[in-house]
Amino acid sequence: MEQTAATASRPGLAGSARAVFRRLALDGPSTRPQIGLILGLSRPTMSAAIAELERAGYVELIGAVQGPLGRSAAQYRVGSGAGHVIAVDAGATHIRLRVSTLDRRLLSTRVLRLPSSQIAINEQVSSAVAGEVAAIRTSAKAEWGPLRALGIAVPTRVVGPGGDVASSRQDVVFSAFHPPEGVTLVLENNVNCAAVAEQHYGAAKGEKTFAYVQIGLKIGMGLILDDQLIRGRAGATGEIGHLSFPFGPGLEPQAGAAEQYLGTEALIARVHGDWPAEAGPPPADTAELLSLAEAGSTAALCHVNRHAADIGAVVASCVSVVDPGVVVLGGGLGASALLLPGVQETANRLSYAAEVRSSLLGSDATVLGIERLAIEAALAHLLGEED
Repeated sequence: MEQTAATASRPGLAGSARAVFRRLALDGPSTRPQIGLILGLSRPTMSAAIAELERAGYVELIGAVQGPLGRSAAQYRVGSGAGHVIAVDAGATHIRLRVSTLDRRLLSTRVLRLPSSQIAINEQVSSAVAGEVAAIRTSAKAEWGPLRALGIAVPTRVVGPGGDVASSRQDVVFSAFHPPEGVTLVLENNVNCAAVAEQHYGAAKGEKTFAYVQIGLKIGMGLILDDQLIRGRAGATGEIGHLSFPFGPGLEPQAGAAEQYLGTEALIARVHGDWPAEAGPPPADTAELLSLAEAGSTAALCHVNRHAADIGAVVASCVSVVDPGVVVLGGGLGASALLLPGVQETANRLSYAAEVRSSLLGSDATVLGIERLAIEAALAHLLGEED
């Protein structure tokens, strides 16, 4: 969900200047000939576009690059006048922030570990977000330029304008935090953000259709089909944590029981309840469980393999519904390479063939995804391209 800031002072750029600026923002530093070739712009048009962007402070010269024929070409990047964005991952265990330019140069970063794990977003999380954003803004430097967008990833579904905000609970993040006025605000589900990041920078780079399945304290799925992030009518696409479970004679399926069973707290409870005395003290958390499994502990490997098979069954259900072809596993537990073989084998045995990959971004996936969405929103606002 995006809320656009009131129109601030911004230049009305020509179409060629807008195209050049967007390329520099999304592709990074480049020369006039390189951009002109990509966009099909003549040398005079490129010169005019760069001059227009320089006057606005949107681009800056950073040096020269030697060409193949011995000539040097001026290299440009996004300028400080274009400003910066703040990306926030309001997670269940940590608050992560990234401050970056519109071409993703990192300006500052912060990570705050919450005192305890939060199953649902609440005022404690909101207060933590408020404190971290305030600290970042207090330390902002003049060369960062203006704040253009604030993106917040939240562990709940997000509905658009006119949706049932009370039911989604997305506004709980603002119970103790008030976003700055005049800044474009982007609010998005955390798993959707991780899927966006994996497509642009991680294990699904270049894929137009795939599913991202997150396994950690909670479970969820981000779905990208034909290069489009799918949210659904009520923002609930991919909410696999709400799957009813279990099925069987004499059993009564309960809403959300799949997440309660597959979440890390339930896993560790099962491990403690079935840990042999001869194996030594049971692991305190999933990180220790994985460490023991990597060291060859039979008891730990048994539980990891069992959990991988359970995850594989959920992945098979996702594959049966949307046939993504590629599934990326992420989250605090799901990203572990130890789970990959078991998930792949079970998923392919129970459903259509799909390639299962481990996340390449780990715990940074969500904050990198909301950063990308915040940058896209800032670009749209600056260039007058809002829907």
